[in-house]
Amino acid sequence: MFKRLTVLAAAALALAAVVPIHAEILEQVLVKVNGDIVTKSEFEQRQVTELRSKPNLANVSPTSPELQKAIAEITPDLILDMVDQLLLVQRGRELGYTLTDDQYKNVLDSIKKQNKIDTDEQFQQALKESGMSATDLRKEIEKNALVQRVQQTDVMEKISVTEEETRTYYDAHREEFTTPAEITLREIFIQVPQDERGVNVAADDAAKEKADSIRNRALAGEPFARLAVEASASPSKSNGGLVGPIKEQELAPALQEIIDKMKPGDISEVMRVPRGYQILRLESRSATKIRTYDEARDDISRKVAQNKSQGELMKYLERLRGEATIVWRNDELKKAYDLALQKREKELAGQQGA
Repeated sequence: MFKRLTVLAAAALALAAVVPIHAEILEQVLVKVNGDIVTKSEFEQRQVTELRSKPNLANVSPTSPELQKAIAEITPDLILDMVDQLLLVQRGRELGYTLTDDQYKNVLDSIKKQNKIDTDEQFQQALKESGMSATDLRKEIEKNALVQRVQQTDVMEKISVTEEETRTYYDAHREEFTTPAEITLREIFIQVPQDERGVNVAADDAAKEKADSIRNRALAGEPFARLAVEASASPSKSNGGLVGPIKEQELAPALQEIIDKMKPGDISEVMRVPRGYQILRLESRSATKIRTYDEARDDISRKVAQNKSQGELMKYLERLRGEATIVWRNDELKKAYDLALQKREKELAGQQGA
């Protein structure tokens, strides 16, 4: 998107902890939305945060085509998202929404808990490593809280879901409400030693004889799990040979044919497998279960509402944009914004036409 890229500030690099990000030298203010601004440093910070989620860029050079391509790809959606967020935050303030001290403390406590931060020293160090101040963090938390509340009250709570919509969704997506048949097995694997010349016939015979002996002991009543711990060469031996649950449809056809003939508690014949011999015990089997419409009604309503919410949110943002005064200070970034907006409008039109 940008012709030439310059190194971001050291604070941004500290936050990124991945790659140096370059961008064309821009004016400090990139765009004004109803008087609120998006600055160059704010936008670069968002670029860094976004690129941190791309591990394939961790070791690329500042001038690499991969990095410049990644920046060009993320820039349109990024600037559109920042403008959208400003519009939603402004709407929240217009409605009188605020983040109280108690609400901020609750969110902050949750963040600390999720990141295992137990002391104020650890918190201050985390802020330093992220390149943020406590004031920056509070502003970010407040913006997110306002955005979420506006989306909930002005969009989500106004979405209605009809009986016809839920039944149509259920009929078209029954697989989402189907629990496939599953089995749980225990295994014992006896490995056949190999050398540079391959499998030794005598070693193969000895392994088969050992497997037959273990199977006979299991049939005689010795606990299969204990035999697995004693003799199996499979990693599952540490758990008594337990494997699963496994969806039956994921089994190889030959193995599924064998399992289909077994009932819980049955022990298979000794089977030749790559690298050795295997014995299986069927522990349990669950049948395929399809939730009825009535059983799944609440989940269906939530799914339909979620699907509708994206389209309704886009319409809501379109209205806010139509009422807003947006003044661009950078032509290249405006082109990126327009590109993302056109893409979104096409997606919305496609959803409405589906």
